[in-house]
Amino acid sequence: MVKRFTRFLFFLITLLQPVLVVAGISAYFQTNPDTTIKKSPVDTSTENKVITEVIKSKKVKKDKAEYLSQVTKYGFKDLFKNYSYNSSIPYASQVNPFAENYMQDYLKAHEDYLLKLRKTGRPYFNFIDGILAQYGLPKELKYLAVIESDLKSTALSPKGARGPWQFMPYTARGFGLVVNQNEDDRTDYFKSTVAASKYLLSLYKELKDWLLVIAAYNGGEGRVYSAIKKSGSHNFWDLQYDLPEESRNHVKKFIATHYVMETGNTDGNVANSNFNYSDLSANDSNAFTAQLTDAEKKEVDSTEVSGRYIAEVIAKNISMSVSDFNHYNPGFNNVLSTGANYKLQLPSDKMDEFKAKKFKILNESVEQLLQSVKTDAKAAGRPKSK
Repeated sequence: MVKRFTRFLFFLITLLQPVLVVAGISAYFQTNPDTTIKKSPVDTSTENKVITEVIKSKKVKKDKAEYLSQVTKYGFKDLFKNYSYNSSIPYASQVNPFAENYMQDYLKAHEDYLLKLRKTGRPYFNFIDGILAQYGLPKELKYLAVIESDLKSTALSPKGARGPWQFMPYTARGFGLVVNQNEDDRTDYFKSTVAASKYLLSLYKELKDWLLVIAAYNGGEGRVYSAIKKSGSHNFWDLQYDLPEESRNHVKKFIATHYVMETGNTDGNVANSNFNYSDLSANDSNAFTAQLTDAEKKEVDSTEVSGRYIAEVIAKNISMSVSDFNHYNPGFNNVLSTGANYKLQLPSDKMDEFKAKKFKILNESVEQLLQSVKTDAKAAGRPKSK
């Protein structure tokens, strides 16, 4: 009896040995701090070095500005699905859905005023755009001057901030502006915009996200870092309620102002506004309607597609001009880039050709996308040589 039990026990231990070993290894890795495997941080040393050089430079070299323009556009990753705004594509299909309810109340309250400013502010926007480009900054940042000062060089806050970019004296001096009893560079549009570009770059160097930069521009870096620590996230939408209300609303104003300035009617007439608040978060092809004639509708055929097809590649393979393809399929590239399906429409003969070549077209589209990614990565990886 004892022998039989001993044999059974030996058999059981032999059977369970691999499980016990794996469990022991797993427990060791979970409890031993010396064996914790950490995710390697993203190397931003080159990026930070270039930002520091640009901030200190009296005149920014073109190659450095081009490099930074490739880097800083990714700071809008939490606002726009493709990192930056494309004026040729409906706003609704580009903006992060979180932004819809967030900015809606501000839009409704300030639409009239912002639409008027959209028309009168055009010369200022063109001027600011040129300086932002010299520093490799996204042009969207010009709208920060709207919410800071309504673009007024004489704007003065109760706390002592002054000029179009609302610099406090100590911050202004830190970025090369003269502020004393006889002279105040904060009201000089050129000098203050150069200083603002450097200040924005310095904030971006630390935060790597433009929505967080805008919050910090209003309330200071310390409050943003505190919100990051409390929330455990660097995503604005996750940490927004750990920010002071004023800083959170500053970001709301920025997003709403960008929307109004980019999507409002061109003549500045409020009565002609084309806003549709209910459609702000649409992200599929229902947001795009092809304007086809009755004759075209009779000849059209449709099929639902998904994946990484590219409009230009399809047009080339079915001997159709890109403009004609877009006429039948507005917003095609943008919708597919979000991962949604698209109802492809083509004249019947072109649809037959597409279906016959669809796998070849898809492969060619993917190859083109990969090549584009490699090119962008190479451009963002290092400054161009002289």
